[in-house]
Formats: sequence, C-alpha cells, structure tokens
Amino acid sequence: MRRKRGKKNNGCFADKVRNCFGGNHCALRGAPASLKDCKGRVKVCKVNGDRKICARMASMGLYPGVEADIICAEKGSRCLLKVHGGTISLDPAISENILVTSL
Repeated sequence: MRRKRGKKNNGCFADKVRNCFGGNHCALRGAPASLKDCKGRVKVCKVNGDRKICARMASMGLYPGVEADIICAEKGSRCLLKVHGGTISLDPAISENILVTSL
C-alpha cells in the first residue's frame, strides 16, 4: 500500500521504527544516558539495537520522543517504566540500549 502524495501519516508505526535508526539527537540538556542510570521522569532519545529489538520496543510504545516515568531502576535488576498509562518491565540488557534524558 502506497501513501498518497501530499498527505502525511503522522502516527505511522513504520516511521516510529525508522526514528530508532535515525541520527536525530535529543535537544535536551546534557548527553543521553541509559535507563539504568536515570530515575524519575525521562524522555527517550534513542533506542539502540537491531531492527527486531527496535520494532519490539516501538510496538510497546517506547520510541524516540516519548516521555516515560522510571518506577524502579536498580543495578542488575529489571527496570519498570510507565509509558502511555501502561507499565513495561525491561531486562538489564535491553535497558542499557535505551538512551534517555531526564526532564
């Protein structure tokens, strides 16, 4: 299915996945840190990893530009995120690949 010219699909899932691989950097203060290093309210800057990981994170609502609350992030344990009203549990390997900045 092809998009018609002149019309933009602002909520397209494919565009959100493409943003994971894009070179766009977060314009917020400081350099982005991984989820395990931050606490409180954060903004996702980039999701590192292969296409499969990036697509899985985007399907759960975790893609660049999204604001989230980190509920529990302890070293060596799972990270709990509150995104779009739902709670996501991420293992330590995945949480290291999600770069965020604090709000």
